[in-house]
Amino acid sequence: MTTERTLVAGVDSSTQATKVVVCDAHTGEVLRTGRADHPDATEVHPQVWWEALRTATDGILDGVAAIGIAGQQHGMVTVDEAGEPVRPALLWNDTRSAAAATGLTAELGGPEFWARTIGSVPVASFTISKLRWLAEHEPELADRVARVMLPHDWLTWRLLGQPGEAVTDRGDASGTGYFDPASGQYRPDLLATAFGGRTPALPRVLGPAQPAGYTESGLLVSAGTGDNMAAGLALELGPGDVVISLGTSGTVFGVADRPAADPSGAIAGFADATGRFLPLVCTLNAARVLTATADLLGVDLADIDRLALTAEPGAAGLSMLPYLDGERTPNLPTSTASLHGMTRDNMAPENLARAAVEGMLSGLAAGLDALRAHDVPVRSVRLIGGAAQSASVRAAAPSVFRVPVRIPPAAEYVAVGAARQAAWALSGAEAPPRWQGAELVELPEPTEAELAAGEWLHQRHIAERNRMYGV
Repeated sequence: MTTERTLVAGVDSSTQATKVVVCDAHTGEVLRTGRADHPDATEVHPQVWWEALRTATDGILDGVAAIGIAGQQHGMVTVDEAGEPVRPALLWNDTRSAAAATGLTAELGGPEFWARTIGSVPVASFTISKLRWLAEHEPELADRVARVMLPHDWLTWRLLGQPGEAVTDRGDASGTGYFDPASGQYRPDLLATAFGGRTPALPRVLGPAQPAGYTESGLLVSAGTGDNMAAGLALELGPGDVVISLGTSGTVFGVADRPAADPSGAIAGFADATGRFLPLVCTLNAARVLTATADLLGVDLADIDRLALTAEPGAAGLSMLPYLDGERTPNLPTSTASLHGMTRDNMAPENLARAAVEGMLSGLAAGLDALRAHDVPVRSVRLIGGAAQSASVRAAAPSVFRVPVRIPPAAEYVAVGAARQAAWALSGAEAPPRWQGAELVELPEPTEAELAAGEWLHQRHIAERNRMYGV
């Protein structure tokens, strides 16, 4: 006799694609998947995401009882009174709002004020900075804005059949710049100041397991959340577990019982998807550092691995500050990448490949330092994202990070986290379901010599950054 499964779906609407998983609600086993690509851009019409969602879910939602949507954080989605987008959404990696972020920070009491008020210091990525840019550069469009949402909010709204009430969760809301994760409340005064006195409607903030509603076909829709929060939910993080994600961006985050407030701006004091907090450090440059280096050398990613593994740690003195798309942490939105220590002897493909790997990892190691400085325990790293599958990354990471590194199986963790949230909302339980976690691969511990080399790489990276940018 067979028992009928209860199925839930999770969506990851990321920068590059919409990815969908259908899971067993009790075990977490992934049974079906779907995908649709997004354009490579820093501003996108929201309808593109909706069409991608429809394509990615086509034919795989039969029998699904609940769905959750996780999305790229910070993106600015503006709609008018009729519910139509006012302009293409500005994504987290659009840096045109850098000056707006700097102006807002200075205008309202400096970094200490912002860290104390919303747990984070505004940077170009944040929604509030993009709204200030819109008010200053496109005031006619700003006047038409009736409602502001994040990408996951807008997709949930569409899924439930607009023009109903828009909803969000405290995790994704905490990346806007006008939500206080400590109190769980919006700061409409900050929003109005940033948006030239305008006060558009904001999504209602739901609890972690609170359903957003039901589709016309009866599918339960969970609150949804931001991509990093969903990944944390999928990985069932505990104290001391720190995730380093090597995707389009790089992120370093853990869970905490107390909100973070870092006036240096290195740590964003986000909320998570369970009722706790998610101190996070983000870099704009991660896996694309490797793909760009491969393009420069005219090779593929497998060749980058092969080349990097033939070079000695430290790349014979060649190093890279990999700020190819500007940088968020440190806050250098107009910076560019640079190579240091070049000589005729070390300018070889294998050293360039090694410098790209070490430069990417060193930027994230600085994120671990920032978490430690704010009393976030760092006992081990879980390395996820596309670049976590790279052999050269796995070889270098333990010595650069200087803590045990564990690799979960390759999976769409953001989508899985969204599915776990959907299962939680469907169950009505006090805690999310415990899913059957797969075995983690623990990377070999570095030798004393390798640890010393990793520390030297780390200090060299910091010194070069200070010399170039004074930070």
